Amino acid sequence: QVHLVESGGGLVRPGGSLKLSCAASRFNLDVYAIGWLRQAPGKEREGISCIGGSGGITNYAEAVKGRFTISRDKANNTVYLHMNNLKPEDTAIYYCAADIAPCRPDTATLLKFDYWGQGTRVTVSS
Repeated sequence: QVHLVESGGGLVRPGGSLKLSCAASRFNLDVYAIGWLRQAPGKEREGISCIGGSGGITNYAEAVKGRFTISRDKANNTVYLHMNNLKPEDTAIYYCAADIAPCRPDTATLLKFDYWGQGTRVTVSS
């Protein structure tokens, strides 16, 4: 069982930045594709970014492309989501998920990932 823990959420003003972390203990995240998803109030969960095993491939949903960057820190067994130029519509609970399958171009496939964290809340408001 892969246990994932997200952190780094909080309250930020529009235009601000946050860095979310997805960490795991006792499992090497490098062998898994890691995805970030979010669920805004009253909306369905959506996949927003994925990074392949060993960080070889990354992809992004159109809503976050150019503003968010996903990366791996192998030394700390952590995957990050760097979020810049945040907008009120980015307000959501953010989840990371892991799967042995590779990233697919369609970030909606992240919904099928096997292992999930509990989420971290991001609020973008002035």
